[in-house]
Amino acid sequence: MKTVSQKQSTYVRKDIQQEITDKIIAQLEAGTIPWKKPFAGPDHTILGLPYNFTTDNKYRGINILLLWGASLEKEYQSNEWASFKQWNAKGESVRKGENGHTIAYYDNIIKEVDGEIEKIPFLKVSKVFNRCQLASYEPVQQEYVMPDNLVEKLDNIEDFISNTKAIVETGSHEAYYTRLDDKIVMPKPETFIDTDYNTATENYYSVLFHELTHWTGNVNRLDRINHKRFGDGNYAREELVAELGAAFLGASFEIISAEPINSAAYIDHWLKVLKDDKQIIFTAASHASKAVDYLYELQPK
Repeated sequence: MKTVSQKQSTYVRKDIQQEITDKIIAQLEAGTIPWKKPFAGPDHTILGLPYNFTTDNKYRGINILLLWGASLEKEYQSNEWASFKQWNAKGESVRKGENGHTIAYYDNIIKEVDGEIEKIPFLKVSKVFNRCQLASYEPVQQEYVMPDNLVEKLDNIEDFISNTKAIVETGSHEAYYTRLDDKIVMPKPETFIDTDYNTATENYYSVLFHELTHWTGNVNRLDRINHKRFGDGNYAREELVAELGAAFLGASFEIISAEPINSAAYIDHWLKVLKDDKQIIFTAASHASKAVDYLYELQPK
């Protein structure tokens, strides 16, 4: 019978989930909402979803929030990331004194359970560096042209939504997804206005992306929505999934996520949710990535 090494049997799992949740809580307490406007650089360049420069793979789930938060804090103008070794393999070097940024992923530990050797998944962290941290990097000044006032219909997004076959009705005084009728209800586009942070176009589509993420949770799709009443734990998680889904979709289409009208109350709400459950940001981010994947799978090949 195989045995587990002493090193493995005495392994103590660091509470990575709590550390990462605490980091996001700290950002909220500082007035920064990691999934709101996280991909606009200091020159207003929209960064989009972070991806690994060497593999060309987009980061997913919680790692999107971690790297968005790092970009916002450090004012990075690039969404290209890679490990120290990966940058070196491309002939690049990280500037002296630069620190890597945390990403999280699951690995397995070999452990004996009831006489059987099992692989037990656990969360690990790694460090990556942004292109802006490289010795060769030189900032590029780009001019961001704000769209015209009021909602401008964007054909690529309209086609994307049309291809999902989601029913979207306009004319209400509020935005919501109804499971009973399986449809999205939106205010008229002309009721959206420019705000301090966003154009009317950005506000309209980010709200629509939020409801479209809810739509993916229907029992006939990803079967994710299972709250029984307004305000219960599952409701809070589903709302966070929709928030993140809207942010992830917005990044894909270079749409800045709408800023909440009452940011202070909004932040207080999510602080309470995150402090009550250290796992919720992980599960919500994972579900949000799956929702976005599902919507893209509905597009013509």
